[in-house]
Amino acid sequence: MSNRTTMTEFLLLGFSEVRELQILHFVVFLVIYMAALMGNLLIFMAITFNHHLHTPMYFFLINLSVLDLGSISVTVPKSMANSLINTKSISYAGCVAQVFFLLFLVGADFSLLTVMAYDRYVAICQPLHYERMMNIRACVKMAASAWISGILYSVLHTGNTFALTFCGGNMVDQFFCEIPQLLKLACSDSYLSEVGVLAFSVCLVLGCFLFIIVSYIQIFKSVLRIPSEQGRNKTLSTCLPHLAVVSMFVFTGVFACLKPTSSSPSALDLVVAVLYSVLPPIMNPIIYSMRNKEMKAALRRLTGCR
Repeated sequence: MSNRTTMTEFLLLGFSEVRELQILHFVVFLVIYMAALMGNLLIFMAITFNHHLHTPMYFFLINLSVLDLGSISVTVPKSMANSLINTKSISYAGCVAQVFFLLFLVGADFSLLTVMAYDRYVAICQPLHYERMMNIRACVKMAASAWISGILYSVLHTGNTFALTFCGGNMVDQFFCEIPQLLKLACSDSYLSEVGVLAFSVCLVLGCFLFIIVSYIQIFKSVLRIPSEQGRNKTLSTCLPHLAVVSMFVFTGVFACLKPTSSSPSALDLVVAVLYSVLPPIMNPIIYSMRNKEMKAALRRLTGCR
């Protein structure tokens, strides 16, 4: 029998059965969500309203902020709503939508981070060719490619996952619909194809990460050849935030995919899910504005702070 006729809803993992702790979870996630919302909107507005920041690096950063806003909006509001009204259910269609949009936004996010590494490589290692190689048309094509790759990646995973027959109940041991947890509900003879796709995805991510690392090796070689310490520091201030974001994104994501899924809910599963789905959208605005003087100045002008 098709899973579409037998499965009408899934039950998500709650953070607690105690009502007071459910309210606390709602408040904590609300604060986190509002912080991510405000941080990414400030980045978006600061770049949009400051013509000095209309460069390829900041164009990609705007795209990253939009993707971060989208990814945290896919998982956190539903979890907050469930805690507030004391329920665990999510419809079958809602679960499909969560998986699709989360994979789309996360996939596009990592593709964009790879593009941003290439942008930094060209800017620092081939500065004389930067304007020609990173013109407006090229930047739009690169950003569009990142978004399209996210869609294709998501269609592949989502279609493959929900083509499976679920015969292990409908309790998802996570606070959102996560593929490794959904695979635990699939019949044992039908989930191997999605496991293969997941393994391919991990290899693809590691390949992109290797490209980023090689790019940064070349970047650091070029930085070391800059004679003045001020010049080296200014150059590094545009690279280190990106490298920090990539490292956080890759290590939490790969760990989430590769760690063995336990037969019962565990605190580690929840912590890892929060790390890779909630932490990056909050940290990215902080990381990109901490060491970037141009971004700091633009944010001060936008907020009216001296």
